[in-house]
Amino acid sequence: MKNKYRILKIAITVILLGFLLSFSLKKFGGQKITDNKISVKMNEKTPVYFIDEKDIREIVKKENPSGKVGDLNIPALEKKINSLPAVDSANVYLNLNGKLNLDIKQRVPVFRLNKDGKDFYVDEKGVEFPISRTYSHPCMLVTGNVKRDEYEKLAELVEKIDKDDFSKKYFIGISKDNNGDYNLLTSEGNYKVELGDLDNIDLKVKGFKAFVEKYLVYQDPQKYNMVSIKYQNQIVTTLNPYFKENDSILKVGSQELAKVPPPTPVKKTEAKLKIAEVKKTTRKQGSTSSKPKESKKPKTTAKPKDTKKKTEKPTVTKPKTKAKVKIE
Repeated sequence: MKNKYRILKIAITVILLGFLLSFSLKKFGGQKITDNKISVKMNEKTPVYFIDEKDIREIVKKENPSGKVGDLNIPALEKKINSLPAVDSANVYLNLNGKLNLDIKQRVPVFRLNKDGKDFYVDEKGVEFPISRTYSHPCMLVTGNVKRDEYEKLAELVEKIDKDDFSKKYFIGISKDNNGDYNLLTSEGNYKVELGDLDNIDLKVKGFKAFVEKYLVYQDPQKYNMVSIKYQNQIVTTLNPYFKENDSILKVGSQELAKVPPPTPVKKTEAKLKIAEVKKTTRKQGSTSSKPKESKKPKTTAKPKDTKKKTEKPTVTKPKTKAKVKIE
């Protein structure tokens, strides 16, 4: 029985609302929508000015040239406003007194991305929308080939930096290098903070904060070229080679490297010499073995003096010259 009464109450309220709406449309349908009967509200928490009230009023006039309440297509007008790149959501409705209300929420940029030579904004939902010619919103600048699936994590990182006074003071930009690592650009010094990926952001920023408070505040900010916090529980620093105080440190490092004896390629030379020596011995053996072959001939037995001259030429001169060339 209770469910029947509830259904009956709902049906009655719907019928009454429909009757009142139809009555108001008949009453105000012929009336014109003047400027004082249009109410535009911007509901975003952070004030942005990509679209102003004047722009919305112009869209209403274009969508309803006659200006009459009865000729206004509310769903079409709402769709038109929602199609604007800088609009997150829009709600358009008429009051019973014929007043047109437009509640609009604009997109609030979290960071500005420079990618492939083009600039555009990205909101907290990871949605891209173009920059405006009349208004520039102050936000973090990000450069590099950032992928779409990284927008939300990157937006979370920027929001954490904006909420933390320490991070907001130090970090003024974010860049992504060709290796896919993210780097935080600092307002002080010549160094950048190597972040790596977008995981464990809180732990990495806390590690850098501890390094700054316990050590870096006592150093010249120009001393370092890079401070890496990409590794877990480790901070790796790279000295700036153009900083004068680092010259002595870098010289000591180069001297220590100079003390290390260079690798000697002895094995290769010895192997070459051994191969040359083997070739010598084989050729000498070949020359000695050729002597009995020549002695077997009848001409060598008749003239022994001539045979000596003939044997001297192949055995002495030719093998020595070939061996010398190959040893070199």
